[in-house]
Amino acid sequence: MVDPRSSLAAVLIVRDEARCIARCLDSVRPWVDRMVVLDTGSSDTTMTIAQGCGADVFEAPWPDSFADARNVALALTDADWNLVIDADEWIAEGGEALRDFCAGPPRLGRVAIVSEASAGGHATQNRITRVLPRGARFAGRVHEQVTSDLPRADVATTLGHDGYVDAQLVRKRERNRPLLLAELRDAPDDPYIHYQLGKDAQMRGDERAAADHFATALPLTPPTANWRHELVVGQLHALAKSGQLDEAIDLAENERGAWVQSPDFHFVLGDVLLDCAMADPGNAIGHWLPHACASWERALAIGDRPDLEGSVAGRGGHLAQHNLDLVRAQLAMLAA
Repeated sequence: MVDPRSSLAAVLIVRDEARCIARCLDSVRPWVDRMVVLDTGSSDTTMTIAQGCGADVFEAPWPDSFADARNVALALTDADWNLVIDADEWIAEGGEALRDFCAGPPRLGRVAIVSEASAGGHATQNRITRVLPRGARFAGRVHEQVTSDLPRADVATTLGHDGYVDAQLVRKRERNRPLLLAELRDAPDDPYIHYQLGKDAQMRGDERAAADHFATALPLTPPTANWRHELVVGQLHALAKSGQLDEAIDLAENERGAWVQSPDFHFVLGDVLLDCAMADPGNAIGHWLPHACASWERALAIGDRPDLEGSVAGRGGHLAQHNLDLVRAQLAMLAA
């Protein structure tokens, strides 16, 4: 058993985060022994704010790699454990669980990250490895991952995240895509890179490009990959929205058995079937719409599954019910 008095540091890499860094540091301060901030070239008051919050602030040039920057920051702390957190995140609940986790044996801790969406969007939840024992390091220019053979375990800590709202997305798009393309040049058959490029394309509204990247990623992605759920659901959406409805239906049939308990899969499948009804009105009432309603009913029966990667709150609840109510009202009007 590890000494329960093991030290814990919060570790951040930042650049021009004056908007939110105080919120982040104020949320972590009660739960850690030290806060280490590595600034990679801020032109605003980020460093001054961080110092005022009690953080140890360091500077280094941006290395064109998130993994390299995180590893420089991790080397600045000698804590037994490190909580890796971004400035646009904050501890929303479960900060006390960090100490309990760090009282255990060496392993990698996965926290829940709930990402707020822009107006009209919906919050998503992912579990990401962010609690690291001393010596663990990252790899990858962007959407970096921890490279370690240690087992992973969930931590009962939830981080909020508002970096995907419209006001913050522009900077992420401009920053991430060149790094992803550089990664792709080095590893053209890496399914995770294609998966992330697909997500990037969806953020830019290019569903055709997203579908192409997801199509490359799917056959190369192991069934056990924790991001396969979000990949499959994202591809269903991308195929439908890019007009490839037949391909979307084929994908749903091929993947249905793997996602019997996924409300997200059934919710998005219902949306695909609704698109099919609009494209084939002659078979809408007798075929497509009943199947769409059955998919949303299945999503409701399962309920929300925040433990599934990329799950969207409400797809197993009010969002599915909303779609059902709308379609049933339309069917009732047609039958009257």
